[in-house]
Amino acid sequence: MNEILPGSRLDIWLKILAEKGASDLHAGAHRPASMRISGELSPLDDVVVTAEQMEDISRELTPEHRKEELAQLGSCDFSFSHDKDRYRASIFKQRGTFSMVLRRLPQDRLTFEQLGAPPVLKALAQLPRGMILVTGPTGSGKTTTLTALIHEINVMRPDHILTLEDPIEFFHESIKSVVTQREIGSDTTDFSEALRRALRQDPDVILLGEMRDLETTSAAITAAETGHLVMGTLHTTGAARTMDRIIDQYPTHQQDQVRSQLAVSVQAVVSQVLLPKVGGGRIAAFEIMIRNSAIENHIRKGETFKITSVMQTQKRLGMQLLDDHLIELTKAGQITPETALGAAQMPGDLRQRLGV
Repeated sequence: MNEILPGSRLDIWLKILAEKGASDLHAGAHRPASMRISGELSPLDDVVVTAEQMEDISRELTPEHRKEELAQLGSCDFSFSHDKDRYRASIFKQRGTFSMVLRRLPQDRLTFEQLGAPPVLKALAQLPRGMILVTGPTGSGKTTTLTALIHEINVMRPDHILTLEDPIEFFHESIKSVVTQREIGSDTTDFSEALRRALRQDPDVILLGEMRDLETTSAAITAAETGHLVMGTLHTTGAARTMDRIIDQYPTHQQDQVRSQLAVSVQAVVSQVLLPKVGGGRIAAFEIMIRNSAIENHIRKGETFKITSVMQTQKRLGMQLLDDHLIELTKAGQITPETALGAAQMPGDLRQRLGV
């Protein structure tokens, strides 16, 4: 990536983004750029960008190792720094012209308290081995939660933390731990290859940006079984659905074996959604499953539909359902009932409980 010139159109856009506290920049040909603030898109200015200008900005921003991918596939993803922030970039073509979406990643790490996360989430950083899955839709704050977990381990444990990311979003300095961060595409070819090599690099903790395919998922489960603490993300909501998504990746004849592996390796599933807060800003709602003997048994037997009832009755272990947290946030006046219903796992049941 070439240096962003001071006073250039992109430099001005990014400065406005940071000043307004926006999360995303959307730019394309024949329209003004837009920014997302508190979940809503609004014009960044009233200057219409030409197709030529958009192509110049896109080509200058794209790093050399991604240019072939952009030319052949019509899109590419990468990250870059500007002033005090990191950005995750997606450059792509639409209707024959270039467009981009830039996600702003402020480098001020949020604490668990600032995230509004339940105390049990911080305690997960003390787990010596197994798998922690952080799940949710795109833009739900999964990376922010994982960053807080990694930072907690980094200040607490003398471990080797190895992250495999596409792209690297937050930089971690080695504090008490040694932190190694590898970016897919520039430092290694793909997740499965990087994870295979990782087991020879003496890691204690492995962060996987995303468990995208069967090969990566299998390698992650193996790493968790062999004494490593593995953290990964999936685009699912809810613990039961997350287990089903992983198991369904496998051929039918392998699913019983995978259930047995997951039953003992998965230590926690954290599902989250990011919601508009009353008065402005965003707030996260969490669902948390902590493995115990009952959940282990249900996963092994293929009875994932029973996980929810265990979570309802084992709140003393720190478990909570998403809908229960939505009710708490609504009663505290932090989100509206409409927002809660839009994010609920069981909207009909939640409507009754809220009395709306």
